[in-house]
Amino acid sequence: MGDDLSPSLRAVETGPSGPAIWAAYGPPSRWRWRLRRWLSAPWFHLLLFLLTVATTLGVGAHIAANFAHHLPAFDLDLSPAFFLEPLRHPSSLATGIPFAFTLLAILLAHELGHYFACRYYGVRATLPYFLPAPTLIGTLGAFIRIRSPIPTRRVLFDVGIAGPISGFVVAAPLLWVGVLQSTYRAVPTIFDPIRLGNPLALTLLVHALRPGLELAHLSLSPVVCAAWVGLFATALNLLPMGQLDGGHILYAAFGRRHKMLSRGFFLALLPLGIFCWPGWIVWAVLMLVVGLGHPALVDPDEPLGRGRKWLALVAALMLALCFVPTPFSIR
Repeated sequence: MGDDLSPSLRAVETGPSGPAIWAAYGPPSRWRWRLRRWLSAPWFHLLLFLLTVATTLGVGAHIAANFAHHLPAFDLDLSPAFFLEPLRHPSSLATGIPFAFTLLAILLAHELGHYFACRYYGVRATLPYFLPAPTLIGTLGAFIRIRSPIPTRRVLFDVGIAGPISGFVVAAPLLWVGVLQSTYRAVPTIFDPIRLGNPLALTLLVHALRPGLELAHLSLSPVVCAAWVGLFATALNLLPMGQLDGGHILYAAFGRRHKMLSRGFFLALLPLGIFCWPGWIVWAVLMLVVGLGHPALVDPDEPLGRGRKWLALVAALMLALCFVPTPFSIR
């Protein structure tokens, strides 16, 4: 669940098929041209999306069945039978619609936020690529690719923040609906094989909509489960480092000072990985591999403006509402 918002060196120099590439790599072969056209064809994007609809419907049906029987939403069953069961009983897929619709709506809103911001500024970008996969949520997320340089700090800021804001605007009301659908369970969730952490947004909504009830005593509806995934993906994207959405916002807001800040946030992941969730160590390593820096802009000195600085604070607030030090634990 991410965005490739940084054009490659080849794209920055001459675009995806210019002479500088030929000088470095030789003329592209026929199969490379065909592969590029195939991967960028609208029907290929649609195919990936439909496959992701199918995989998330299957997972959603399983989560809905667990919810109906007051069982934990997520379990560790990733056997072939788990994913083949909907093929034996296709009618059960209808029960997976709440989960699939919620999750895909959040992911699609996030990616289209980036995409339409790019279109507004004349920056070349692909349609969203969805990644169907046999995972606990039925997908590995979605991303777009930007294929031309981002010219100024304002454009970088707007493209970077458009995705998280769009996804959060869709996730918040769906989370509200999901909390109202959730049911009381007398036995707390301490026996859940996969126990979800509680983002601040979910905790506040439960206190507001279900006063007197503790989250541990709520059997979370499929809509809440999908919205939780969307909030977690938003938090990951908003981490202020490297070439994540938060990294783009940080670079646009602080310019050359972003390196020191990005390294500070990177170091903060290490104790989180030791004391809260080992996955933060993995995420920190990935950030090192990708790089904590940020590609230079065509005009890096353009002032950002007061309005966008306030929006940067909104992004920080969204991160605080979505972030979970211990996203989940396996028992």
